[in-house]
Amino acid sequence: MFTTIDVAAISFRPEKFNLQANCDRLEDAFRRAAKGGAQLAVGPEGVVEGYVVNDIITGEVPAAKMNDVAITLRGPEIGRFKKLAKELKMSLAFGCAEKIGRNVYNCAVYINQTGKLCGKYHKMQLAEGSHASWWFNRLGRNSRAFNTPYGKAGFLICNDRWNEDIARIPVLDGARYLLIPSFGSCSKSQDEAVLARARENGVPIVEANVGVTLIISRGEVVAVSRQENKILHGTIDIPAAAGAANRDTHERRFLRWRKKEMPIRYAQRMKHQRKKIKAVKHNSKGRLVS
Repeated sequence: MFTTIDVAAISFRPEKFNLQANCDRLEDAFRRAAKGGAQLAVGPEGVVEGYVVNDIITGEVPAAKMNDVAITLRGPEIGRFKKLAKELKMSLAFGCAEKIGRNVYNCAVYINQTGKLCGKYHKMQLAEGSHASWWFNRLGRNSRAFNTPYGKAGFLICNDRWNEDIARIPVLDGARYLLIPSFGSCSKSQDEAVLARARENGVPIVEANVGVTLIISRGEVVAVSRQENKILHGTIDIPAAAGAANRDTHERRFLRWRKKEMPIRYAQRMKHQRKKIKAVKHNSKGRLVS
């Protein structure tokens, strides 16, 4: 048995540190998705704040600027989209930087067609690694399925999609479809990774990546686009609920691996950053830089 719904995956490049402009553009995209018949529309990773974390890591802007654009889920931005979802009678999912206390998380939220925030997720795997001092880029602690009008769903965010264990955890918790807000690689290999996650778990996936939108159902690509400004429509078949098992085993295995992997990625990122800074300094002195 399947529940068949019309979905939309949204791609556009948000403006860094401009909440108002990004929310305006996201609302417009959601409205157009609804006019196209979507029952669920998914926006990109970090679309609200403009996905600015890498600008902080590279030192282009001070970390304190994250406080200007990190939002709370009780704030006016989420309130705006709750009202919009209710008006459009459409479920909405998208990425934002969520502030909790002194920490900020790369977050994805799901608002159902009645305007209720029924699910959220914090990114579990970071391409750039992780460090205790990075209050502006904290790692998520777990992944759980959540109830939606179309059955239980789960999130991945961008780099998560490369890891089969991360995708498996919410499915073992009962998720019957997965959503992936992204702002990363647009390569064909990323398409292959997302398709693999769908086939491994027997669930449809909707990915909204800046530069590639992808809809997969019954183990096949329903629709794909590589236009940066795009609202991609498609239909997915969501399978009936299945019994959950072994969720904690998979999650513990992933967390053990992550504990070793994130410091390695952090060290590699910082090494690369130091090389870039050194090259810029040499270049500014008029020396040849290889």
